[in-house]
Amino acid sequence: MPDAPDVIFGEVLFDRFPDGPEVLGGAPFNVAWNLHQLGEPVLFVGGVGNDTAGARVREAMREVGLAEDALYTHPQAPTGAVQVTVEDGEPAYHILPDQAYDDLPATVDPAVPARIPLLYHGTLALRSGNRELLAALRRRCERRFVDANLREPWYDPHDARDLLRGADVVKLNADELATLFPNVPAEKRAERCLQACDIQSALIVTLGADGAEIHPRAGQPVRARAPAVEGMQDAVGAGDAFASVAILGLRRGWGWEGTLHRALEFAARVCTLQGATTTDPGFYRSAVAAWT
Repeated sequence: MPDAPDVIFGEVLFDRFPDGPEVLGGAPFNVAWNLHQLGEPVLFVGGVGNDTAGARVREAMREVGLAEDALYTHPQAPTGAVQVTVEDGEPAYHILPDQAYDDLPATVDPAVPARIPLLYHGTLALRSGNRELLAALRRRCERRFVDANLREPWYDPHDARDLLRGADVVKLNADELATLFPNVPAEKRAERCLQACDIQSALIVTLGADGAEIHPRAGQPVRARAPAVEGMQDAVGAGDAFASVAILGLRRGWGWEGTLHRALEFAARVCTLQGATTTDPGFYRSAVAAWT
């Protein structure tokens, strides 16, 4: 019997870049796409509008064989969109309100398995609703991976901390960690987050070009610098790339140090793309080959 898929819950949207192109994205969708292309069984739970953009999302999923069984079509709200600006290689986002991914049915789609090996979610798709659906998915999951992806102005620090609480693995960047624990000295924030949010396995803190560190609930932190990027395009999707490989490491038992290095390497590869993903299967095959 094939393995039950990981369930990736949240937003799918188009990143609109200043020079014209629209690139399919959204952190959870990027993670689902990456995991599928890297060989991990995955089911994306999200929503699109009954519009041209929504049809483009479905077409892209079909092109690479990513299951669309749990992708809801909202009868009124539009498919998500974000205006992206890039300065010094770092992205900034203007996120539109009232998108299709904000208003999903509260009942779990029949395509979702009764036992979910791993559930991934962030915070953006929970900014105005979807809490009943998240609760239902959580009741089915064995492990939960939360990548906060805090986006102004769509979060409240107290609410964000609540969404992290009890997760097996939480991923934050250094700025997000400081936002959630502003009155804690920098060197103590990771430990405070682990305890205050009752994180069961590990806290991952990404540091941009300086790399990342993993703070296990039990054991010593592991740290590594990011590899150099040749042919840098932008950092859009780098964090999602890191999260994707962190999930693979968790599912495949790579250990924290091996997971950290592979996640940083894959994030660096994604920085050579414009946007977060590609339809080129060779891009993902070369990443997998480097791990064997």
